[in-house]
Amino acid sequence: MYWYDDAIIYHIYPLGFCGAPKYNEGGPVEYRLNKVLDWIDHFKEMNVDAIYFGPIFESVEHGYDTTDYKTIDRRLGDNNSFKHICEKLHENGIKVILDGVFNHVGRKFPQFVDIQQNGQNSGYCGWFQNLNFGGQSPCGDNFWYEGWNGHYNLVKLNLKNVGVCDHLIDAVNYWIEEFKIDGIRFDAADCIEFEFFKRIRDFCKGKKRDFWLMGEIIHGDYKRWANPEMLDSTTNYECYKGLWSSHNDKNYFEIDYSINRQSGNGGIYKDINLYTFADNHDVNRLASTVKDQNHLKNIYTLLYCMPGIPSIYYGSEYGIKGIKENNSDDGLRPCLDINNIPDKNEDLYRHIVKLGRIYRAYPALRTGSYQTVIVRNQQLLFKKELNGQTVYVALNLEDREFDLNFNTHLPALVDVINGIPVQVNNGNAYVKMPAYSSMIIVTDDIVNTIEPETTAEPVPEDKDTEIIIGGKYLHYKGGEYEVISLARHSETLEELVIYKSLATGDIWARPKSIFIGKAGEVRRFVLI
Repeated sequence: MYWYDDAIIYHIYPLGFCGAPKYNEGGPVEYRLNKVLDWIDHFKEMNVDAIYFGPIFESVEHGYDTTDYKTIDRRLGDNNSFKHICEKLHENGIKVILDGVFNHVGRKFPQFVDIQQNGQNSGYCGWFQNLNFGGQSPCGDNFWYEGWNGHYNLVKLNLKNVGVCDHLIDAVNYWIEEFKIDGIRFDAADCIEFEFFKRIRDFCKGKKRDFWLMGEIIHGDYKRWANPEMLDSTTNYECYKGLWSSHNDKNYFEIDYSINRQSGNGGIYKDINLYTFADNHDVNRLASTVKDQNHLKNIYTLLYCMPGIPSIYYGSEYGIKGIKENNSDDGLRPCLDINNIPDKNEDLYRHIVKLGRIYRAYPALRTGSYQTVIVRNQQLLFKKELNGQTVYVALNLEDREFDLNFNTHLPALVDVINGIPVQVNNGNAYVKMPAYSSMIIVTDDIVNTIEPETTAEPVPEDKDTEIIIGGKYLHYKGGEYEVISLARHSETLEELVIYKSLATGDIWARPKSIFIGKAGEVRRFVLI
């Protein structure tokens, strides 16, 4: 199992996130993307494992019209500034995924400009799909070429041409070697030649065995692209739609059917970890799509608990809104300041932070098998199981309480979202679910620590929570400990803190997320 099999991914569309000008006029470099560094504590609080950056290569307008695959767009910074960003993210345990726009390029791509200047004498005539000199292009060129999806500002590459493939793979090699990137998301993957995917997989996996390859696929059989010869994963648009429409239509049968079809017993994608999301840079924001804002928390509970790799689109953790208007995606891609999020839904954010902690704590939740226990129009109960661990996930989208009863083999249960016990009598579990609520029900609550009152001084929210190897720490109850090392759980890859008691010498291990967390209003451990 690799890091991406149970990761939480955070998706940024850089040009919008940074408030860059709409067009690249070739002016001076502006280091707008450095603002990502101000968000690192935010990523860590959310338990984010990787940042997926939308297009960052030099381009004409929106990033999907690349002009140079080896240069950061001057509206965002330069290669040195981005290398620093990658280094800082990696130092904080956060992977870097780039958007590989390898299906098409912008009209200022140098090899295309060469054809404009030299016509049939250009050495690059074979680089572009269906290029011929039998007529004019809609843009006035004295030749015709294929524009991706009818957009002639997006010149489709000929990925059967060896020179094109060599050019792209050389660029990927550059980003791996110089920036230590950890994965690529392939734009318009359904339009890309299978042989190219096979070749780039062999290359990337040869460089880094855990390099992640994910393709944007909207329709079709995801196994055509995600398989042992090509990509590791694809976008899960089927369940994206089901996540919000099952709530809008008050019909949990829809999303449960999709999940079972994909990942249930005998599911067609049972062996593929699909990339799951509630919104992204191409679709209306979730808070603008869902009819009732009360359903937002349930949707994110589903996102984190259903099979797949959950991804959060920047700002949506605060419930910000945005829609496509007048054929423009600008409303989906706003400039955000971490210290001044407009109309932020703090309650939703705290819920998502809690989901991240729970996701880290229970391996069955991340990669366990999916089984429906109860499905009704407005209620859903399913369980995830892995290596003897069982996690129940319950959702109630109704506007009133629901009495949840289900059979269980477990003797005692607790809802770790709210930290409340669930009654179990003779194999029957019972809990009263509030309106518009979700529960994650387990046997052992290792997320909510119920501990006695303390007179310790609260630690400021912005205190550095990095673990210092060899550092002496004071437990809020008074014991002193020394951190020996950090480790990874062999099965779940969860980061652990290994520490010993200075009084007794006893060695202990605790999830890092809990070690640096709080007991009530104070930090559980404070560096002395």
